[in-house]
Amino acid sequence: MSYDLIKPSDPQYFTQTSDDPYDRHKYKVISKTGDEVTVDDWESAQLIWWNSKSFLSHIEVI
Repeated sequence: MSYDLIKPSDPQYFTQTSDDPYDRHKYKVISKTGDEVTVDDWESAQLIWWNSKSFLSHIEVI
């Protein structure tokens, strides 16, 4: 099987535009009992999720 990759000269080719941290969302982690915690970055939301996922319902992007 062969794949044709996008070449750097193609307008669809994407490169990183900044080395600065990027996270413009907040995340609400909601438990099965309705308790919620709001965090400022995805890494914090993931940390809560993976350490408590049996007690959690979902994560909302806000």
